[in-house]
Amino acid sequence: MTSTGLLCYCRAGFEADLAAELTDRAAEAGAAGYARAVRDSGYVEFLGEDGAALSSALPFDTLVFARQKLELIADLRGLDTHDRMAPILDALDATRGEGAADRDPRYGDLCVEHPDSDAGKPLSGLARSFGNALRPALRKRGLLTASEQPRLPRLHVCFVAGDHAFVARGRPGDSAPWPLGIPRLKLHADAPSRSALKLEEALLTLVDDATRERQLQHGKTAADLGAAPGGWTWVLARQGLRVIAIDNGPLRPHVLEHGLVEHLQADGFRWQPSQPLDWMVCDMVEQPSRVARRMGDWFREGWCRQAIFNLKLPMKKRWQETRLCLDLFRDSAGLPLDVRARQLYHDREEITVFAVPPRRR
Repeated sequence: MTSTGLLCYCRAGFEADLAAELTDRAAEAGAAGYARAVRDSGYVEFLGEDGAALSSALPFDTLVFARQKLELIADLRGLDTHDRMAPILDALDATRGEGAADRDPRYGDLCVEHPDSDAGKPLSGLARSFGNALRPALRKRGLLTASEQPRLPRLHVCFVAGDHAFVARGRPGDSAPWPLGIPRLKLHADAPSRSALKLEEALLTLVDDATRERQLQHGKTAADLGAAPGGWTWVLARQGLRVIAIDNGPLRPHVLEHGLVEHLQADGFRWQPSQPLDWMVCDMVEQPSRVARRMGDWFREGWCRQAIFNLKLPMKKRWQETRLCLDLFRDSAGLPLDVRARQLYHDREEITVFAVPPRRR
């Protein structure tokens, strides 16, 4: 059957949090819709009569708990396992002619995938083999370009069971460019801890290209609050930044070999720099409200020009806690900020926040 709404992926176990976020944000934007979610499924449907209005009301880069945001085309249940392709092609044929008359009806790429969940992972073989069969069929019908075209929408087919698949489209600039919305990063052999991947993912997904190029280079300065054992410090030093690592605990010895790192044994909640720094990063295990207020202090006092920090969330009502903490952060900062927050793939019971004054983006 055709569907009107959105399909969003998330970390398994966070479906209720994503559903609450989508519901609140849509209501605030005046867009009517309702969430449909199953615990531990790794995805949420957000349905309504006007799918275009829902998509416009919920831009991907404003969502915290969504790894991916897609526009639903069809929800195909009870598929004949001997012929899954025909219903998908029929659903796509039914969408021809939608939108502007001069819009290219083709898709620039195809992703056949499954949720990142215990129930979804056994479907990886089906997704791979089905993608190999579907791709030439789409090209034969003129629905898929001969080579990848990133300016065109991506077609997504998401199997949630052998006889149940969603068909959806991902708009360039309003969805994640990676399958399942997950950037596949490899832990470097010299990384002091796996937390290095969190900062690398944050820099890739939350920080725009221009800011990375301008602000992650030799001569820039940073503070890492709660630095031990040095994962985030190591990432910044590899970019050529001079880093003051703040932690009463020890850093891995090789982190200091860069010659760019100064380790100060101090409390990250009390220490303050003697002059403004380009970056402040923080991954301290502490109550999220306390961290949020302290991060705001850094902007209010002018101690940093931009920041990336984590907020450790409670086991329940995580969306409500997220809203509370982001409001506390903005109130404490006392100045306009561009804020992007997301639960990254390498996060666990936490979200990662990037903040910068608007004029610097």
